[in-house]
Amino acid sequence: MTSDIHLAFAHPQARAEATAPADPRDRISLRDHVAEVEIGAFQAERGHTQRVRFNVVVEVRPHPAPLEDDVDRILSYDRITEAIAAELVAERLNLLETLAERVAERILLEPQAMRAFVRVEKLDRGPGALGVEIVRTRAAQPLRAVDAAGTETAVQPLVVYLDNATIDAPDLAALLDRLQAGGAPVILCVGLPPQPVAQTGHRAVQRRIELLAMEQNAWRLAARDRRCIVVASRTEIDWAMKQGQMIVWAPSKLVLDSTDSPDAQTGDGLALALWLAEHVAALRLLAPEGMNAPRGSHVEQGTLPR
Repeated sequence: MTSDIHLAFAHPQARAEATAPADPRDRISLRDHVAEVEIGAFQAERGHTQRVRFNVVVEVRPHPAPLEDDVDRILSYDRITEAIAAELVAERLNLLETLAERVAERILLEPQAMRAFVRVEKLDRGPGALGVEIVRTRAAQPLRAVDAAGTETAVQPLVVYLDNATIDAPDLAALLDRLQAGGAPVILCVGLPPQPVAQTGHRAVQRRIELLAMEQNAWRLAARDRRCIVVASRTEIDWAMKQGQMIVWAPSKLVLDSTDSPDAQTGDGLALALWLAEHVAALRLLAPEGMNAPRGSHVEQGTLPR
């Protein structure tokens, strides 16, 4: 979850300034949509409905061709209200968090939708509105691939963070063998190299320097085992995963182009690995024993296999 959630429904100028990527996206919004629904974990909430208010903001991929004022070329507002309606009738839920998650997932099935902010509030449980806000990205949906038999399957990688001690260990090849034995695509992530990194005192410049230093470390890892292929863009990552390659992630492009890069210091390689794991819908994130990624992620975490 990113620190800019509180800006999801702010003035468009503030929202754009806070989260503008290299290629800013258009947004559509649904505000103050109220529905009557039975929801809640408490006994007092069972057997009758209460008012629930939805506010949704969706960042969309620009259409490659002229719109020509054709409604079929855009993501219609109706798709947002239909997503809400479909989840409300699917089953009775206890938690607003579950409802918000499912609405976001349904919206992100739309081809144009890239990122969804969903705020859900109960209006009848107190003097004010009680609610939750979440943000989900399209990247969190598993990559799909078609096998030789024409069957479509989800491609979910294993994201692995390697510290410098692990990179330099004499049994690195054996570790990579164990990682590959699981059959899932493997994405290797690294932190800063063992050598000191230049310090500038300028935040934006320092961020780029540290990202480039991590990329140098990625190439250092790749030099130790010929199976390791260094990749930078999401397109390269997706293609390499479909090919079953062992990937080493060079983070500069994705991090600098992203609207939701992590809050941690750029040099925190494990935090970046967790961020990538969330974006590629990883099976799990593995790290050396004793190293823990930031809390609050839905990605399962574990330690490197012995």
